[in-house]
Amino acid sequence: MNGSTRLRLRRGALLGPALVWWTALLAAPVLLVLAYSVFQRGVYGGVVYDFSLDNFDRIADSLYLDVLWFSVRVAGEATLVALLIGYPAAWFIATRPERWRTILLVLVVLPFWTSLLIRTYSWMVLLNDEGLINNGLQSLGIIDEPLSLLYNEFAIVLGLTYGYLPLMILPLYAAIERLSPELREAASDLGASGWRAFLTVTFPLTRAGVTAGCIFVFVPSLGNFLVPDLLGGGREQMVGNLIQTQFLKARDWPFGATLALAIIALMTIVLLIQAWINARDRTREVA
Repeated sequence: MNGSTRLRLRRGALLGPALVWWTALLAAPVLLVLAYSVFQRGVYGGVVYDFSLDNFDRIADSLYLDVLWFSVRVAGEATLVALLIGYPAAWFIATRPERWRTILLVLVVLPFWTSLLIRTYSWMVLLNDEGLINNGLQSLGIIDEPLSLLYNEFAIVLGLTYGYLPLMILPLYAAIERLSPELREAASDLGASGWRAFLTVTFPLTRAGVTAGCIFVFVPSLGNFLVPDLLGGGREQMVGNLIQTQFLKARDWPFGATLALAIIALMTIVLLIQAWINARDRTREVA
C-alpha cells in the first residue's frame, strides 16, 4: 500500500463519522421531505403516492404567504432585539478582567440549563393580567388597568429573544474578544469620535460575529412553534405552528413537507448570504 492510498484511507477514517452523521441527520431527512412534498394527502389522511405539484401551488395562496411573511418578520424582530441587547452585553463581558469573563459567560448560558418549555411558562406567569409585571406597575400607580402583554406579537418576540439571546452573545463575545484595543486607540488618536470609531473600526471587524449571531437567532426563531403557541395563545400563527398542524392534526403530510421545504429554502438563502458577507470581508482583509 503506497503513501497516497494510506493518506486517502486516513482521511476517509477521519471524515467517515461526520459524513455518516451528515447523511443520516441532514441529507436523508431533507430528501424525505422533498419526496413527500410531491405526493398527495389521502382522503382520511396519510399519503397517496401519486406525483403532483399541487402542494407548491397551494403554498402560493395568500393565506400561507401571510403566515410565512409574519414568521419572517417576527424572527427578524427577535433577531434585531437580540442584537441590540447582545452586542453591549458581549462588549461588557469581553472588556472585563479575565477572571470575571468565565463567570459572566456561565451566567449567559445558565438559562440553557432549564427547558425552553419551563422558561416559556415562566413568561406566561410574568406577562398575564395578574402577573408580576402588571401587579407591580399597578402597585406603583403607573397604570390603572393591566397592560395587554400576553397573547400577541410582542409576547412572541420577547419569548424568542429571551430564548435565543445567548446564541447572539456568544459569537459576538468571541469576535469582540479577539479585537485589538490598539485599533480603537489609533482611531481615537486620529480624531475619530466614539461612534465614528465604532462604525468604522469596531463594527466592521466584528461583523463576522454579528452575522453568525443573527443566523443563530433568526434560523431557530423562524421554525419555532412552542413560543408562538404558548405566548401567542394560538392567535398568531407562525410557519412552525402551521407545519405542526399539518402533520399532527390535519394529517396532511405532503403539504406539511412542502411548508418545511419552504423553510429549508429560506434558511439556505440566509446561510448563503452569510457566506457571501464573510467571503467579502475576508477579501477586503487580504486586500
